[in-house]
Amino acid sequence: PMDSPRQSKKVHPNREPKRTHNQPGIAPQKDAYARLLSQHSSSKFSLYLEQYAKDMSFQRDGPGPSTLFKAHSDKLNIPQRKRDQVPNDFSDSSDFSPSSMKLIGEDSSLSLYMEKLNTRGAQQDCERKQGVSDKQRRGQRRDTATSHDGDIESGEELSSLKPNNPKKHQKPQKKSKDSKEADSFVGRPQSPKNASESGQEQEKTTKSKKKNLPKHPEDENSANSPADRNKNKGGRGSKKHVFECYMTLEEVSHGLKRGELIQGQLRINPKKYHEAFIPSPDDTRDIFLDGIVARNRALNGDVVVVQILPRDQWKTARTHRPDVIVEDQCSDQDELVRRVQNTTLTETGTITIFPSSFVCQVVYIVEKKHSRAVTGFLKFLPDKPFAMFSPVDHRVPRINVLLADCPEDFTTRPGDYTNTLFICRITNWAADSNFAEGQLHKTLGQAGEIEPETEGILIEYDVDFSEFSDEVLDCLPKNLPWTIPPEEMSKRRDLRKECIFTIDPATARDLDDALSCKLLPDGNFELGVHIADVSFFVGEDNALDAVASQRATSVYMVQKVIPMLPRLLCEELCSLNPLTDRLTFSVIWKITPEGKILSEWFGRTVIRSCVKLSYDHAQSMIEAPEKMFSAEELPPVDPEHPIDEIHQAVLNLHSIAKNLRAQRFSGGALRLDQLKLSFTLDRDTMMPQGCYIYQYRDSNKLVEEFMLLANIATAHHIYGKFPELALLRCHPPPKTKMVDELQELCDQLGINIDLSSAGALHKSLNTTLGDDEYTTARKEVLTHMCSRPMQMALYFCSGVRKDKQLFKHYALNVPLYTHFTSPIRRYADIIVHRLLGLSTQEVQKQASHCNDKKTVSKRVQELSSELFFGVFVKDCGPLDSEAMVMGVLDQSFDVLVLRYGVQKRIYCKSILGLDSFHHRKVGKKSELTLVWTAEELEKPPIEQVISIFTLVEVQLKADGAPMKYSAVLKRPEENE
Repeated sequence: PMDSPRQSKKVHPNREPKRTHNQPGIAPQKDAYARLLSQHSSSKFSLYLEQYAKDMSFQRDGPGPSTLFKAHSDKLNIPQRKRDQVPNDFSDSSDFSPSSMKLIGEDSSLSLYMEKLNTRGAQQDCERKQGVSDKQRRGQRRDTATSHDGDIESGEELSSLKPNNPKKHQKPQKKSKDSKEADSFVGRPQSPKNASESGQEQEKTTKSKKKNLPKHPEDENSANSPADRNKNKGGRGSKKHVFECYMTLEEVSHGLKRGELIQGQLRINPKKYHEAFIPSPDDTRDIFLDGIVARNRALNGDVVVVQILPRDQWKTARTHRPDVIVEDQCSDQDELVRRVQNTTLTETGTITIFPSSFVCQVVYIVEKKHSRAVTGFLKFLPDKPFAMFSPVDHRVPRINVLLADCPEDFTTRPGDYTNTLFICRITNWAADSNFAEGQLHKTLGQAGEIEPETEGILIEYDVDFSEFSDEVLDCLPKNLPWTIPPEEMSKRRDLRKECIFTIDPATARDLDDALSCKLLPDGNFELGVHIADVSFFVGEDNALDAVASQRATSVYMVQKVIPMLPRLLCEELCSLNPLTDRLTFSVIWKITPEGKILSEWFGRTVIRSCVKLSYDHAQSMIEAPEKMFSAEELPPVDPEHPIDEIHQAVLNLHSIAKNLRAQRFSGGALRLDQLKLSFTLDRDTMMPQGCYIYQYRDSNKLVEEFMLLANIATAHHIYGKFPELALLRCHPPPKTKMVDELQELCDQLGINIDLSSAGALHKSLNTTLGDDEYTTARKEVLTHMCSRPMQMALYFCSGVRKDKQLFKHYALNVPLYTHFTSPIRRYADIIVHRLLGLSTQEVQKQASHCNDKKTVSKRVQELSSELFFGVFVKDCGPLDSEAMVMGVLDQSFDVLVLRYGVQKRIYCKSILGLDSFHHRKVGKKSELTLVWTAEELEKPPIEQVISIFTLVEVQLKADGAPMKYSAVLKRPEENE
């Protein structure tokens, strides 16, 4: 079996001298002893520590709590066998963590510290058995929704709701699942003066306060240069390093090959910015990065290499209860018993927890996927040559900006810029500084206004919204109006006389798919999916192709679209506009009324759409099968095709789609529907006038079903022809540990749900959750809970993966899937259209880029919706609504606001009228009891129990900060 990457004894001796004085993060300290240690890194003091260790006759192994002591560990040269025999006689080695001694309490002393330091390592055997594969799979857990063509798409994680992490990495007083009952928090709300404090600060617990973390992550930008590594050698008077210097590329390569290091994509919790994760190589668990220093200047989304810390530096939990619970992560019962025996409780009630997540630190940044551009505000600092830039996104550090780079009158009139939104780019981040350095990129305008905020979102997420260059536009046809060349017509199947039409949102202008359905004499149907042939206009390796491949996707915001291609292509030459000849790529089936495919044809075609239907038009036709629609009720229709012919084709498509859909779900497919907020905008100002939950109806399902059918058929077609070159799309199964925890929680809640497969989950979700007006709301909450373990769907090149099991699409439950149906807005579809001539490496490189851009596009779309809703609440609020609890933490809870479909967190400490609150956890089930102050002296206080599915009344109110709004919990009625 492969050794686990604990590798204290495999540290390169050549690297150690360089890293000896690089304590992995000495943050600002208030503890006198920690300051003493940080000041004494001289050789004399080091020798004293070494001699002290020898005098104490303590044996130890592995990289110690500080690289200061790491070199001396090697000098002691204690055999591994003897080191492993040292008993574990302390319980919370993280109290003596390397990360700037951040948890050392007031009782610390040199003797106690050295004793703790030298007695660690009893769990080496267990860790060695665990073993970590060196397979470098990079995955992200995301909340999921299902797209127009039925695929799983990813949005930004609601990381505070991670079911696999909250009890271990968010709340220091949690207990494991073996605990029968754990009363973990009792608190009182803050005074009204403090009630406005941000939720992020309110949620911090005693443990995080002891870490002496800055209130903002004052860290992040990488400096991979060897020069940066050597800066840390300084002797007396040299500046102390906050961050560990990066390993060299050679060291990283060797470490990855040996399994000592792990590569993955960094996820930083947006609500608790000191918590970050990367997936383990086998994707069964998360690897935890505890604190800002451990991230070592990496930003959210970066691909990093991490080194697993010694087990004694893993996450710990604090408790005031005398019982000791160790999480059962062992299949071997004897091993578990041994762990319990080796776990000791201190007088302060601190226990060692063997977590499900490893703990590690970043030693190298492979790829800076974060744009290093952020929106935020400037703060004037008297007597400083720079200003402080404070990003809106707390996962990004504060940035020092030279005053010369600020507006001219900033130093004399800083108050004028209090509410001005800027874009700042990080330019450097030294290892000896808590703060990054940066330059102002642009002044956006007033915070809270839609256009400046929108521009900030686009720049921050590196979305190219610039005008297309003349070089790009020169690639487009010059002679307008454009007509299909005769020589091209001769190469294609002519379908212009067929009844073919589009069904899209009413506001859509980039129409890339059309449908046809013709009844055959034998009672079967000729059914066609016709997709715009964008590859005809986007030639390979020209300027247009380069910009399209770089943008990779169109980005849809509430008020506008950032197109992947110039509008002449998106809205004219490629768009399947009605009554116009257009080039297409078609899939045509002969299919039975029950949905059985009898034959299939792929090829290039020419079509002429007879009408542009909206989803509303198609829905009206489905709901009124006998009605004779008049010309006034529909958009312009080609006179060659009577309205009744089009109506009948829609009805036939609907009937076949229902059969196909029933077959899909009976065959084990899954669909996770989540609420989507839509807006009505003022035509002139584009400001939100109203909002509503988007209705997913039969007309949407009709189109989705045939897009899925075409994508699945295309996947099989291209994989059969190009088994080494096919661009496919897989959806990995959910993470096992998260599924197991969700199953346990549902069992304790009395919810009968089967998570064993995609099909079983779909059937469970569609089983009635009660029979009242809140049945749908409970299903929404449960759907959200089930979406958390889901992973992103990913593009990949078939030649890169040798195991066909890895090709599968979990949600659709099909062996092969791809994207073929939206080439106007997705570059992946263009590759599928013109697969010939591309190498495996090129396809895989573009697949990875498409994955990144698809994730960004989804997040920008969500942020745009949040922006507009924030403005709507400010202009039209306060807004009252019922809400259903969807997650409970120890000092807060999350609700789904039923009227608007938004999710908000409510912090107990900020609830006015609350006397106290009490948290308890039984197994996985978390519960808060809110005690409301009596309104009349003679009446007793009102108790309100908060658990998953609890119904509450909330009011959405605008905050003082631009665009921000809070959900205020209303006082329950006396009789509730």
